[in-house]
Amino acid sequence: MSVDTKAQSKTWTYLDGDWHEGNIAILGPRSHAMWLGSSVFDGARWFEGVSPDLDLHCQRVNRSATNLGMKPTMSADAIVGLTLDGLKKFDGKTAVYIRPMYWAEHGGYMGVPADPESTRFCLCLYESPMIAPSGFSVSVSPFRRPTIETMPTNAKAGCLYPNNGRAIIEAKMRGFDNALVLDMLGNVAETGSSNIFMVKDGQVFTPAENGTFLSGITRSRIISLLAGEGIQTIQKALTVRDFTDADEIFSTGNHSKVVPVIRIEERDLQPGPVAKKARKLYWDWAHSTKPA
Repeated sequence: MSVDTKAQSKTWTYLDGDWHEGNIAILGPRSHAMWLGSSVFDGARWFEGVSPDLDLHCQRVNRSATNLGMKPTMSADAIVGLTLDGLKKFDGKTAVYIRPMYWAEHGGYMGVPADPESTRFCLCLYESPMIAPSGFSVSVSPFRRPTIETMPTNAKAGCLYPNNGRAIIEAKMRGFDNALVLDMLGNVAETGSSNIFMVKDGQVFTPAENGTFLSGITRSRIISLLAGEGIQTIQKALTVRDFTDADEIFSTGNHSKVVPVIRIEERDLQPGPVAKKARKLYWDWAHSTKPA
């Protein structure tokens, strides 16, 4: 099995019953996922000795596979166990990205849908430092999030991400770090890589779940942690104007958990007290969980 380690951080991949070092080859030109995009994944994190909500991420990858017409072949508990085994291969100093994946090897009717019986699984672990919570800038994207009627938005599917990618690329071409992406009705959905929150007059808001974006596990965790402190999050349709007039904005996501937005269009913002509190609550909660 060939291994490509060029420009890759330390990586270990579990495939077909064994661990392999590096970015190993898993697809061929006839693989259904290679040419028709039948792949799903999830992303969890190990950092500072903990891996918060790992079980929920492993459960979600199985739901994603089912929603994309595939057949999960691993239980969530088995994926958790493999992850804990694989983490022993790292030095315990650098944060690790945890990525379980399913894909279809063959197609069904006329080759178009995935053949669920051909579903394959791998688990990829690789070093990926957390970014500093110094903040990032966003600009409103001309591209929109699809609806459940047009794309599998109820799965964390690889085929959704080229749209996120082009939104981020377009924003970067205009001098911003990321994009604020709207749904098909023109309401704010998310950034190109994370869920989004805003604060106005001490009240926290986030876009309501409407089938156009994935309601993240970290998003839900932050809503719960804030509620435990008596801070309720209102989930509703939010406009660009709501965000440009906000007192503070922050994002939540698996990669770096809670990060403030420090510029929206031409308006500068400071990291606000709610974002700082949310991040501290998350870190305190994460370190109160069972060490991984």
